[in-house]
Formats: sequence, C-alpha cells, structure tokens
Amino acid sequence: MTQRKYYESDDLSMRTQVLSCSPMEDGNFRVVLAATLFHPQGGGQPSDQGSINRARVVRVFQDVDSVVHVTDSEVMPGDAHIEVLADSRSLNARLHSAGHLIANSMEPLGWHATKGHHWPGEARVVFEATSSAQPVAAEAVEAAVNQLVVSNAPRHTRVEDGVRLVGFGSQPSSACGGTHVASTDQVGQISILKLKEKKGQLSIQYDVSHRAI
Repeated sequence: MTQRKYYESDDLSMRTQVLSCSPMEDGNFRVVLAATLFHPQGGGQPSDQGSINRARVVRVFQDVDSVVHVTDSEVMPGDAHIEVLADSRSLNARLHSAGHLIANSMEPLGWHATKGHHWPGEARVVFEATSSAQPVAAEAVEAAVNQLVVSNAPRHTRVEDGVRLVGFGSQPSSACGGTHVASTDQVGQISILKLKEKKGQLSIQYDVSHRAI
C-alpha cells in the first residue's frame, strides 16, 4: 500500500523509497513508492507530473492500494527524491477548489452537485435539481462564487468513518480525495463559461484566471 502524503501535506518534494520498477510495453516504466506526494488521475482531476530522481513522471494512476508512477526511464529501488511539478499542481488544485466553491454557491439555490470534471480547458460541475431548485444565470453564479473566493476562507480537512472531507471556511464539506488550495483567495477569479440544462440536470462549465489573486 502506498502512503498518500498529498492527503495531509502541500509539500512538493520529499525523500521516499522506490519499492519496485518494471518495464511497460510502451517503453516507459512502472514505479511504486513507499510514500508519494503525487496525486493519481481520478476523482475528476488529472494526475500530477514531476520527477523521481532523474526520471520524468509522465502520469500517475491508482492500482488497487498502490499508486503507480509512470516514468520515462528506469528508477533503481531504494532511496529516492521525488518532486511534483509546481505549475500543474497549482492549476489542478485551483480548478478543483473552484469546483467545490461553485457547488457551495449552487446548493442554496436548490441544485445538488453530482459530478465534477476539473481538467484544464474542460472544467465543469454537473448538478441535479431538487424540489426547491431555482432558475440560475451565469452572471449570478459567477458573482456568488467569486464572493466566496475573496472571502479568504481557509481550507479544512478531516476524516470521518474513513472518508476524507474537504471544505472552506464555514462552507459545507464534501467527500474528496483531490488536491486543493490552502485558502479560497488562491483560487483566483472564476469565470462561468456556459450553463446547459437538460432533463433536470445542469452542467456549469468554468475556468479560473491564469494567476491566483
């Protein structure tokens, strides 16, 4: 089982142990670490990128209880230094956090978030209407969610019954295994690009500014 340090730490580099390294059919290598800071693809979020020693980590995925790091060159078992690429981690964390804030801003309007896809260039949150669902407009959603951004609310994380819950300030927490900013002001300006409603579901497409506030 890989220890997932990204659950509890925002660090981007650390020392760890390479447990195994095996060749893959595509010429890359499958590397398993004792502990990792790399977030695997999943939960609506792309994987981190970076390096293990001198090998480049091209993608990361989950395989049962292990986190598999796909590298472009072989990594010897034993001590290793790992480093997560800061720019991609920051963007992924900001987009994922923005998705949470959009969900928070829609809940009082009677819309419950059911699915999130937080990839750069294609980020969206899908909602289902409740019995109290109200009509919404992109401009109103954008104004409401950016009020949450500038509130500078801190992230809080806890585990209940084995489930990791993430929230910001006094906003409701939700079950999530992704990476997030430390406070809402780090998300940056959120733009609501498109609203699409069909058969009781509402899809909100969004993006964040190139830089955090």
